[in-house]
Amino acid sequence: MASRSLLLIALVLIVLCAAGYAAYHYMLSVPGKPHRGALPALTSDERDLAARLKRHVETIAAAEHNLDHYDELEKVARYLESVLASYGYPVSVQTFTARGKDVRNIDVVLEAPTLNPEVIVVGAHYDSAQGTPGANDNATGTAAVLELARLLSDLKDSAPKRVRLVLFGNEERPYYGTPEMGSLNFARLLRERGERVTAMYSLETMGYYSDAPGSQKYPRPFGAVFADKGDFISFVGMLNSRPLLQQTMRSFRAHTAFPTIGGVSPGFIPGIAWSDHWSFAQYGFQAVMVTDTAPFRYPHYHQPTDTPDKIDYEKLARVVKGMERVIRDIIQ
Repeated sequence: MASRSLLLIALVLIVLCAAGYAAYHYMLSVPGKPHRGALPALTSDERDLAARLKRHVETIAAAEHNLDHYDELEKVARYLESVLASYGYPVSVQTFTARGKDVRNIDVVLEAPTLNPEVIVVGAHYDSAQGTPGANDNATGTAAVLELARLLSDLKDSAPKRVRLVLFGNEERPYYGTPEMGSLNFARLLRERGERVTAMYSLETMGYYSDAPGSQKYPRPFGAVFADKGDFISFVGMLNSRPLLQQTMRSFRAHTAFPTIGGVSPGFIPGIAWSDHWSFAQYGFQAVMVTDTAPFRYPHYHQPTDTPDKIDYEKLARVVKGMERVIRDIIQ
């Protein structure tokens, strides 16, 4: 009898170990090799890009900008529209109402010359959290979308797939997860139009890096897996987005010498669903957040001290160039 009980316990342990390994492999096994060691010298294009990103961040994060500071929010929206127009794009807006005020999503398109093409969405929210000018969260992501529009402008009328570059209002609380969230309105609009969204990238809090040991924290249980230096860019998705995450990391690692980690996880894990990719997942679209991990690294997260001087613009430029290469890959 005792031997049978021991055998049963052994079988249960084997099953649990196998299930744990399978879950680990599904969530955290990603293709390609992460970059290690010194970064290559910046190219002239990357130096120019870093300067452009800095100018955008300084303008966007000059003051707190959200519905509590509506004039500043409007000032930022007009700036974004003017920059995109200066790159030669027709600029579209989707207006919705929140707390009795008009808020808008801002959209430009790289159009495919085919009917009903696949659609790639690259987006970032441009509002700041209450009490902060929002340099990293999320002027860095907003600036990245602006510069990706410039870098990809050769594809305005000839992209193999439709690429929508979008700047969302109202991502921050109290609007996150409500009908007044900009990206949720935009994802619903694309679903209603029947657009075939096959990928969405949320560019979120991308500009702070540290080589110091202990500078990186993680939600449980990921601290047991990843290194404790906040020197990488992270690619994060919920469970339905594993194919897109795999494709994205394979491309980024193949073309860009910059440290990376990534994986998919259930949305209830803290941080996994905390951006505009969540909105697209609600409509069944695959979506990945590209982030420096925000509160798990950045000491100025949602603080008045989230100012433009905290950003590493050279590393941000490397990541943005890497995302340009990813997008060019994924639309083929």
